[in-house]
Amino acid sequence: MRHKIAWLAGVAVVALGVGGALAATPADTFVMAKQIDDIITLDPAEVFEFTGGEVIANVYDRIMTFEAEDTETLVPGVAESYAVSDDGRTITLKIRQGLTFHSGNPLTAQDVAYSLQRVVKLDKTPAFILTQLGWDGSNVDEMIKAIDESTVELKLGEDFAPTFVLNCLSAGVGSVVDMKLVQEHEKDGDMGYGWLKSASAGSGPFSLRTWNPNEAVLLEANPDYRHGAPAMKRVALRHVPEPAAQRLLLEKGDIDMARNLSADQIQGLEGNAEIAIDTHPKADVWYLGLNQKDERLANPKVRQAIRWLIDYHGMADSFLKGQFKVHQSFWPSGFFASLTDTPFRLDVEKGKALLAEAGYPDGFEVTLDASNAYPSADIAQSIQATMGQAGIKVSIIPGEQKQVITKYRARQHQIVALYWSPDYMDPHSNADSFARNPDNSDDAKSKPLAWRNAWEIPEITALTDAAVRERDAEKRKEMYLDLQRRLQEDSPFVIMFQNLNQTARRSNVQGFVSGPTFDTVYYRLVQK
Repeated sequence: MRHKIAWLAGVAVVALGVGGALAATPADTFVMAKQIDDIITLDPAEVFEFTGGEVIANVYDRIMTFEAEDTETLVPGVAESYAVSDDGRTITLKIRQGLTFHSGNPLTAQDVAYSLQRVVKLDKTPAFILTQLGWDGSNVDEMIKAIDESTVELKLGEDFAPTFVLNCLSAGVGSVVDMKLVQEHEKDGDMGYGWLKSASAGSGPFSLRTWNPNEAVLLEANPDYRHGAPAMKRVALRHVPEPAAQRLLLEKGDIDMARNLSADQIQGLEGNAEIAIDTHPKADVWYLGLNQKDERLANPKVRQAIRWLIDYHGMADSFLKGQFKVHQSFWPSGFFASLTDTPFRLDVEKGKALLAEAGYPDGFEVTLDASNAYPSADIAQSIQATMGQAGIKVSIIPGEQKQVITKYRARQHQIVALYWSPDYMDPHSNADSFARNPDNSDDAKSKPLAWRNAWEIPEITALTDAAVRERDAEKRKEMYLDLQRRLQEDSPFVIMFQNLNQTARRSNVQGFVSGPTFDTVYYRLVQK
């Protein structure tokens, strides 16, 4: 009963509005305010959004992983070790012994094989991370096999670099699910898909207690986690879309951390001894996507014009200061094969000239879909103002993040303002989506970002396919640099920024880990 009362007290903290007056959060509960309306699902076979990816990173253990103690080094997770055959076409995984799921069921090689097979067979948005390895619904049972209780054999469809394959297994689709528990909730052969969208079947440091859309995500510590029980018994992510409301809650002590404060609010907290500010370099790139089904946006001169009608540096030096840096290529800086050139700046006259060459001397009207929250709303307003100076009349269509994403995935936008984070730390992770579109038809099986913007690119797709197969590191690096230059010069992607994420926390809170990607954010080391 005491346990239940304590949990309900944590829920009360999360449920109170801004007007609630609390002295402090419970000592064993880590409470964050965050914009979480991008969560669509919590099934690791389907999660492809930032907050959902963060949640499953704390609920599930992955085959390969980046640990909280070192988010830059790829290491075995559920796997204890791996071996690669001489021809590079078979990887054998040895699974750690003694692991258990939150349900108490033992974690075995059968669970690992089932988890990968399930992703491929369900074939949801992130499945391409695995299907690019040559696996599909017809062959996956033969190519991914549990040899015994502790051994999994992976046969690859092509000769990829082993590090590329292992990086793929560190993505969200590499999460290991409790096969027995999932099968108990299977309905009409859906492999538990309907149930797992809002439930959990993992072995990670936390289990999912509840997810109330646009309200809160509540997690409970796993005392039997392989690295030991987390210090915090509970974690709460509370949906607070307004940065000003997050700041007020933090100053009052009603939350332990604010995740989405604007640059001016961060500056306003400086000097407050009860608040600490942390900056976390991230691999997220922020961009505009131009739908090529719109003949105006499919005009190369218009695409060029738009590149010169954005005030990159003005935004980065004002309302985005300290949280974003100008970056104009699809692979983030700070990683292997990143292009750091930033050739574009605001030049209205050049933009006007290009529009005239394109046949639009007076501009045109266009819609821009963007999240109604910071910083997307502010970025959209700046773009609206500067494009307007050249005659492009931008009508902003604000919406919740998940609404913007859903519309984008259906190719129903004209221009969209969004962000992208790698699914694994290899340049192919971004190239595969920005620079590859093997089928541009509306009913295509693969739907990367290039497809979402209806960009038909057989030549660039072939170059991307060649780059991922190149085993010489220097040659491979040059191939990715060339791809980035091509897309920087002309593509439906106007890449603007790379994220420097800032968090504000109560000074008694320590140990929050925010790695370079959206799903290397960890709670298990947090202490008060």
